[in-house]
Order: sequence, then C-alpha cells, then structure tokens
Amino acid sequence: MAAQPKTIIEDMRSPRLTPLQAEALAAAAANPVTITPETVLEAARAETGLSDFGDPGFRIRLKLWCDAVNAERDLTHLARAGTYADMVRFAANRLRVEDAIRRHPEILSIEIDRPLIVAGLPRSGTTYLQNFLGADDRLRSLPYWEALRPVPADARENGDPATDPRYAKAAESWAQMDTMLPYIKAVHPFDPDHISEDIELQCIDFGSYYLEWGVPNPIWPDHYWSTDQTPVYRYMKRVLQVLTWVKGPNRWLLKCPQHMEQLPALRAVFPDATFVLNHRDPIASIASAITSLAYSSRVRVERVDPDAIARYWIDRYERLLRACVRDRRAIPESRSEDVYFHDLLADPMGIVTRIYAKADLPIDDRLQARMSAFLDDNKRGKHGALDNDLQRDFGLDPAEVRQRFQFYLDRFPVQVEVK
Repeated sequence: MAAQPKTIIEDMRSPRLTPLQAEALAAAAANPVTITPETVLEAARAETGLSDFGDPGFRIRLKLWCDAVNAERDLTHLARAGTYADMVRFAANRLRVEDAIRRHPEILSIEIDRPLIVAGLPRSGTTYLQNFLGADDRLRSLPYWEALRPVPADARENGDPATDPRYAKAAESWAQMDTMLPYIKAVHPFDPDHISEDIELQCIDFGSYYLEWGVPNPIWPDHYWSTDQTPVYRYMKRVLQVLTWVKGPNRWLLKCPQHMEQLPALRAVFPDATFVLNHRDPIASIASAITSLAYSSRVRVERVDPDAIARYWIDRYERLLRACVRDRRAIPESRSEDVYFHDLLADPMGIVTRIYAKADLPIDDRLQARMSAFLDDNKRGKHGALDNDLQRDFGLDPAEVRQRFQFYLDRFPVQVEVK
C-alpha cells in the first residue's frame, strides 16, 4: 500500500477555525471557570462523596498548578476549562485511591514485581513500543480508558469494556478530541484501548511535567526542577498497588518520556526494574512535537506563537537530554537496553528479543503470534502523518539547532534524520 501524503498545517500562524472550534471557544468563554485549590478539591469531593485526600503534601503542588494556569493570561477559556476538569479528575482519582487503601490496608503489601519501564524522547517510538509490548498479557498495562479513572467507583465499573461506563466515557472523550482536532491522531491516538503513559498516575499526586504541555510558564517547571521527584514516583507506586489489587498481574509495563530525566528517582522506587531507553535524532523529535503543539494551540491560546513554542521546547529537550546523559550510568547495563528509532522500525521483533533477555521474559509461539498480529494491525502512519519542517514552519535551521544537542549525539549514536 502506498504511503499517505503527509499533511502540512498551512494555517499554523494564523489559524482558520472550524465552526466547531469557534463554537467550543465561545461556549467556554460564556461559562468561565474559577481555578483555585479549593474549587478543585470541593468539586472532587462532590463528585465522589469522599473527603480524605491522604498526605496533604500534594496541596503545595496543586496550588502551583493553579497559579501557573491563572498566570497564563493568553489561555483560552476552553483551555482553562479543560485543565480545570483534568485537575478535578486527578483529585477525584486521589480520593478513590486513598479510600481503597483505607478500606483495604493490605493493598500496601502488594509487591510491584520487576516492572518494565520505557523511557524516551517524545515521538521516538515509545508509544509504538509500549503498545507492541502490551500484547504480552503477562505484563499489566494501563489502557487509556482505565488511566482516566483508574479506581472503580462502584460495581458497574467492573473492568469489562462492554459494560464499564469508564470505557464509554473514554470513547466519548476521544471522539470529541478527534472531531475538534482531527490531525492529533496522526501524532498520538487516544482511543480507549490504547495503552496510556503512567503520567496519568503521577498527576494524581499533582507531579510530573504534564502541566508544561499546556501551560508552559516557569511557575511549575521551576518547582519541578528544584524538587526531588522521588516522592511523586512513590505515590505512583501506591496507585499501581491499588490497580494491581483491582486486577493483576503485578508485573507492570510503564512508559513516559519524562522518565529520561528522572532515572535516579525511578531506580530508587523500582530497584528491580528493567529500563528501555528509546533514542532518536532530537531534531526529528522536536519538529514533530512542536508541530503538534502549534496545531493544537489554535484552541488553547488566543494568539498562536510557533516561535515561542519552539524556543520553549528546544530548551526543554536540552534539559531533559542533559539529565539523561548525566544519569544513564545510574541504570546497570544488565537491567537496561538502549533502543534506537531506526533499529526499532527495521526490526521490532529483534528489539523485543533483546529487551526480553534483559527482563528474563521468555518468548513463546503464542506471544510471537500476538506480537505479529500487532505489527500487521499497526503499520506506521496508520492515521496519517504531519509534515514537520523546522525551516518552513519555525524559521529554524536544523543544523544549527542540532549543535545544541551534540552532547547527546556524542553519547548515543542516533541516526540523523533531518538534514
């Protein structure tokens, strides 16, 4: 089958809104939300009927999130409403986590056994690899529908996609996103069965770099970088214990690009983990990420500024990769595997064989068949692709940008993709 032509976002700097986008923006503006720690927590209490949030340390981070959103004056009311809804969801999820542990304290005795943790640049094949590995039902992974609302609220939320209302809500959410921003699925689909990043679980403690993707001002990142993130990862482990209690097994498949800059914290919390680090030409990764961000900004900010997006995320990538280069030695070679994007595309099964050797996971004929079926059903570009061009869309010379990442290229022999 011939490859589909890539889509160029021709109105990136001066978006031409669709009628649906304009209608959604107007509706949100007519119904503004007030974002404070107390409005978030009170909404979560009202939704769940619960009141115990556990360790109050998260409130400092929640306040910083609220301060960051309120300081970003260019945010549309639609973006504010969406961020507020996410905060309420995270707080409600926290209430349910703490309620489950209160009623079943034995949860905290559950072992999280030798997790497989995938880290890597955004757009470096981590999502593809994670979903590929997710074909192995010996590993517990987190489908998107479950990531949104991890702890069942009642007997109807039974884990069966055919009847669980959480699945229907996730499907509805994805359909709305796909209708509002139809090119997003070319970058990262969020259909209900798609395996999610564990960043959703870190957000229950109001940690992670999640907020930066929608609200890139320094209020939250300054705190994030100046604070040890180990406690946030410990809380994530607490959530994993609850989810394992709901449904095993207890050997987890985890993934988030942020993990590249938090290797020591991960190692402290999951000392028996096997780490998979995906690597790609950072220029190709940056071009893809900022094109997607610039496209989605048409409903997130009043004035799209692709140049500011590029500046922020080039700096952010450099910080992430410097941390990775600095801390890679913290992970022993016997429990880790570096995966290069071009190798993953050329021989995914060979990559898995190497990973599984490190993780002490045998590959039998049944698993081989399941993984082959995944490859057949998930060809690259299945949902199309965006045409990412730093020079055309951002006025940047790829060679000049690449010079900032020579420290990374010297450490990891990635294949240059963008000249």
